[in-house]
Amino acid sequence: MQKMTPSLVASALAISLALAFPAAQADAGKTAVQEAPLRAHLAFLSSDLLEGRGTGQRGADLAVAYLESQALALGLKPGNGDSYRQSVRIAGVKTQAAESTLTLEAGGKPLDIGFGKDWVFAPGDATAAHSFNAGLVFVGYGIVAPDQQWNDYKGVDLKGKILVMMVNDPQPTADQPNRFNGKGLTYYGRWTYKFEEAKRQGAAGVLLIHTTPSASYGWSVIQNSWSGVERFQLAAGTLGTALQGWITDDAAHALFKAAGQDLDALRGAAESKDFKPVALAARVSGDMKAAVRKVEQFNVAAVVPGTDAKLKDEVVIYSAHWDHLGKQGQEGEGEAKADIIFNGAVDNASGSAALLAMAQEARRAPAKRSQMFLWVAAEEQGLLGSAAYASSPLWPLAKTAANLNLDSLNFVGATRDIGTEGSERTELGKLAETAAAAMGMRIAVAKPDLAGGYFRSDHFNFAKNGVPAFSIESGRDYVKDAEGAKAKAQAYGKRYHQVSDEYDPSWDLSGMVQTAQYTLNLGRLIANGAKLPEWKKGDAFATPRN
Repeated sequence: MQKMTPSLVASALAISLALAFPAAQADAGKTAVQEAPLRAHLAFLSSDLLEGRGTGQRGADLAVAYLESQALALGLKPGNGDSYRQSVRIAGVKTQAAESTLTLEAGGKPLDIGFGKDWVFAPGDATAAHSFNAGLVFVGYGIVAPDQQWNDYKGVDLKGKILVMMVNDPQPTADQPNRFNGKGLTYYGRWTYKFEEAKRQGAAGVLLIHTTPSASYGWSVIQNSWSGVERFQLAAGTLGTALQGWITDDAAHALFKAAGQDLDALRGAAESKDFKPVALAARVSGDMKAAVRKVEQFNVAAVVPGTDAKLKDEVVIYSAHWDHLGKQGQEGEGEAKADIIFNGAVDNASGSAALLAMAQEARRAPAKRSQMFLWVAAEEQGLLGSAAYASSPLWPLAKTAANLNLDSLNFVGATRDIGTEGSERTELGKLAETAAAAMGMRIAVAKPDLAGGYFRSDHFNFAKNGVPAFSIESGRDYVKDAEGAKAKAQAYGKRYHQVSDEYDPSWDLSGMVQTAQYTLNLGRLIANGAKLPEWKKGDAFATPRN
């Protein structure tokens, strides 16, 4: 467990007071992100006192209170009228499998499949009870992609149907090696997109066919996320279909065979843009029950107003999610006392702390455009806080120049390069190179995005709505002890989403400070630029800002 010692508390409070009364002689022309405040914020946000900052838990309330108090101490303007908070209404949903009578029927007979073992399901619309008697339709990849001249639905009326579909994208071919980004995953391949498109088609539900290669993770990941645990979704705005779920590859084969179809043959047909939906002699019937609770969480937004009479009406947004996984399980007593706090020091107390340290310097030297520091809620539950912001923005998206997101920063050491994958989709790519060169750095060589990383961080909800956006990540060319540093960075994989993701006072935060400084420098280039950055022509997200 990461304890917050009295000395660390005192340090955090002392720095808070110093931030509230900055030295009058501070040079307003310099924006040098300081390690001391960053380290103090990181230590406090990831301490046991904040209980892992879990959505709907006490630690979440403490984290929000800390962030808004620090924003006030820094002299930042509230981002939502006279408040730093933006309400995010969330529904916690837990499938009650024992009380549900949902069955899959094929060829007039129920299939012998079990919840968790063979399939999982939950409501996508935050409703506790549903009854179904709906036919199944196989829709291939379930994609409508005008930029790829692809439509798996072909105008077929699917209202009230349960759609069965594959995850990932249509695969590249010899004739079309770059279709759907070749080996890289596009957003059309993400399971979140599949659910969204099914809703637009008027479907009653979705069953995604799981395979480890197509999903990039095993069935156990699905079980852990859907079976016997509370999942979160937005409780307002555009909700999902009544049923959302997954089915194993083996169960899907049995389903299709009982329905008189060959799943493998249909998969092959679905690789062609000529594919049309295929109705199955199968149904989902029965009742689905779930425990549903509504909770209110908050994004925290603070602003440094711009200095230019006209450009101050436009904004650059720096974002980071403040939440992690909170407390899980039973603590126990005595020697059996277990660590149940998922502190989330790297993920993402690091990004949240960096934003506070950056805001301190932005306040000292404002830019022409305004700058917003946005800490979003419930990223770990599906980017919910940033989705809520994008649907009800505190600053018009049409006047939002860019979003630069920070998540899980470099705790190992300074690097000669910096990660900006996704920036190349917009004019931000060139600015990213300029900012790196000014710091004696270079842009890290991009790797194929096989798992769709661009679509799995909070910046994506801005990108979906036309705002140039990407996440800034650590480079891999370490300045000191390259091999040892790489080993430390790789070892974090075992601590990711574990109770062992705790703050270590011995961490070399030079790389974290470097990333924060780079992000602020890039943001200032955008904030002082002559015009708003644009997407490259033909990009899937090159749509007007809402």
